[in-house]
Amino acid sequence: MNAPATALIADDEPLLREALRRQLAIVWPELEIVAQARNGREAVKLFDEHHPDICFLDVHMPGLSGVDAAHQIGRRAHLVFVTAYDHYAVQAFAQGALDYLLKPVEQARLAETVGRLRERLHLARPAINTERLLQLLSEQLAKLQNGGVKNEALKWIRAQAGRTVRLIAIDDVDYFRADAKYTIVAWRDGGKPAEAVVRTPLKELLEQLDAEQYAQVHRSVVVNLRAISHVRRHDNDTAEIHLKNRDDVLPVSRSYLHLFRQM
Repeated sequence: MNAPATALIADDEPLLREALRRQLAIVWPELEIVAQARNGREAVKLFDEHHPDICFLDVHMPGLSGVDAAHQIGRRAHLVFVTAYDHYAVQAFAQGALDYLLKPVEQARLAETVGRLRERLHLARPAINTERLLQLLSEQLAKLQNGGVKNEALKWIRAQAGRTVRLIAIDDVDYFRADAKYTIVAWRDGGKPAEAVVRTPLKELLEQLDAEQYAQVHRSVVVNLRAISHVRRHDNDTAEIHLKNRDDVLPVSRSYLHLFRQM
């Protein structure tokens, strides 16, 4: 009787690691998760200790990224990248040689990936030679960090609400507000107003948002234009934004008032 397949999960968010583990337990009950890593460096260390058949690697992790970890693991395991950005998948996985999952991971998509992995293991196929594709992915990441490639608009954001980390669809966000070194995310949870916190600065978030849907209206506020009910102008060349289904009133500073001249 063949031994069950083994896997390692690497993600810097413990709740997302646990969510993937639960999903894998549903679509592949026989799979044994032998290790969970918090970053790329720990992933490589645990891989060397446990030698799993498969590694699920988050692309973005502090210190050593999932791509860097994959370089070190090489063909010793079947690799599956997990990413929140379609851009990486389009640029580096288009040839179909590498498996990837987009966050939030959909059960049906995970089942497809599991099907391919099980077939490779059943046929005793060696892990795909990923050297060239990993190089392409590394180049794309470097270009993005240097501003040389335009990234896809952000679609999901990980935010903390109390002790819970939530994956929030960007379309559900009414506005972002800077708060010291954090950013408050005001969103709709099942239609009800809710707030969460992200560590990403407002300026950095703005660069990732769809400019046709989100606009900065104050040095500390970015609003979803689709969430606006009406704008009330003041005599001092400022204004305030009233939102649909929300009591919050947002300031519009003088330098951004031109955005609403036609409203």
